[in-house]
Amino acid sequence: MRHSLPVAPQFYVTAPQPCPYLEDRMERKLFTALQGDGADALNNSLSKQGFRRSQNVLYRPSCTDCAACLSARIDVSAFSLSKSQRRIKRRNAHLERRATSPWATEEQYALFRTYLESRHASGGMVDMDVFEFAAMIEETPIRSRVVEYADESTLELNAVCLTDVLDDGLSMVYSFYKPDLPRQSLGTHIILDHIEIARDAGLPYVYLGYWVPGSPKMGYKASFSGLEVFANGVWCKMRDPEAFEPTLHPLSTAPIAEQVASISLPGGYRAVPD
Repeated sequence: MRHSLPVAPQFYVTAPQPCPYLEDRMERKLFTALQGDGADALNNSLSKQGFRRSQNVLYRPSCTDCAACLSARIDVSAFSLSKSQRRIKRRNAHLERRATSPWATEEQYALFRTYLESRHASGGMVDMDVFEFAAMIEETPIRSRVVEYADESTLELNAVCLTDVLDDGLSMVYSFYKPDLPRQSLGTHIILDHIEIARDAGLPYVYLGYWVPGSPKMGYKASFSGLEVFANGVWCKMRDPEAFEPTLHPLSTAPIAEQVASISLPGGYRAVPD
């Protein structure tokens, strides 16, 4: 018997688990599968509504009593380099960018392990083996690239970013880099270079993932001019990071059925909660 994929995406909710950004909070995600002929259109549409991709899944925070996580993107036309960012670009002028197909290598995995053990030793990805790493890089049903940054003289790999190409920008899915070069600020350099790539390609946005007010892990994202956050269903300009406070009350998140009903899908389909 042949089974065809459902026409309209089905949406599901994960079980609550400890939040990686705010202490004493629990996180929950709304998600749907990314598959079939309409994967690109679905990814483009939901990315503009605060969703992120992880392999063949699109997800968005949907915590029961918290709405602190805000999807963030940089408006390339409104971005200008700060003095510190100019210095970071100069310090990394020796790095050569290499954009390739999403294919995992042993050199990437070695750098990934070093990065995790230094920066996220207690995180959920620390036990990821080489096969799971390869799946993270290679299992993508949409247009993706691996952007590597290597030393021009030694050819040694310093940083990597898995990047999706959307119809309105670049989505930085996951990046990692040498943790023992703090003066180079490699994480910031990767973002600055993606802004340059997007500008050269005529793409208006660089999607950064989530910014969380009150989380030191996410504070660096607020240092980029032209930043926008997706709050209350619309993108708004980040004018003062201090003006955003974590929304932590029982009525901060709409019921799942209401959340799903408000999602716009390509082709005029309606989202369906499971």
